[in-house]
Amino acid sequence: MPHDDLVDHLVRSTPLQRGEAARVVLDVLAYFDETAEEFVRRRHRELQSGGLNNTEIFERIAAELPHRAVAPPELSLRQLRRIVYG
Repeated sequence: MPHDDLVDHLVRSTPLQRGEAARVVLDVLAYFDETAEEFVRRRHRELQSGGLNNTEIFERIAAELPHRAVAPPELSLRQLRRIVYG
């Protein structure tokens, strides 16, 4: 595992076992490896399944994007819709 030092730290500082800690590290890395377009599509699906309408969804996504670990350039609501619907 490329992040053994982080896994070791988690095992020492939490009740996680080594396998669980490794899985958490991989999940976090996958989360932050997500492109802006993948994030927009995923969040649209999640929020839509939560019952929000598109106006609420795109406004929320626009507010969330700048807070990503590596914030993408600011995207307009129209650009967000184009990512989802093409």
